Amino acid sequence: MSGGLGKLEELYSGIRFGQFVSVGAVGATAETIVVAVLTAGYGVLPQLAKAVGAEVSISLMFLINDRWTFSEAGAAGWLPRLRRYLKSHLVRTGGLVVGFAVLTALTSWTDVTLVVAGADLWPTVANAIGIGCGMMLNYLTEGLFTWRVGAE
Repeated sequence: MSGGLGKLEELYSGIRFGQFVSVGAVGATAETIVVAVLTAGYGVLPQLAKAVGAEVSISLMFLINDRWTFSEAGAAGWLPRLRRYLKSHLVRTGGLVVGFAVLTALTSWTDVTLVVAGADLWPTVANAIGIGCGMMLNYLTEGLFTWRVGAE
């Protein structure tokens, strides 16, 4: 397949998308744990907790996606892998901006609390909503730019 439409058709693989969503669930779980521990356990601001959680999540998801979801794409070796890792961070900025915007909107512009066992878990829930909102953008940018799916 050639051209932009061919690349999108390759990305529309149900198997690859399922793998990406599965890896995303692992990353979202890691990020959610970090956000919950930092906000509910240590009183860290939600945005700072998200920044730490996002870095943990992005690094973990890159490693899994590089070995599984997009294992047939991209050159072998540590230097090409490092380039993909840095590019992954760059292209995930869009999804991260979406996640931060949703988290900020839901925690700063609303008056919602969700107390469970004495801890306010609303920042954790708001973060999960933000993660979901950024997922599709991340799938497209990772597939097209990081692993260059459909590139000849």
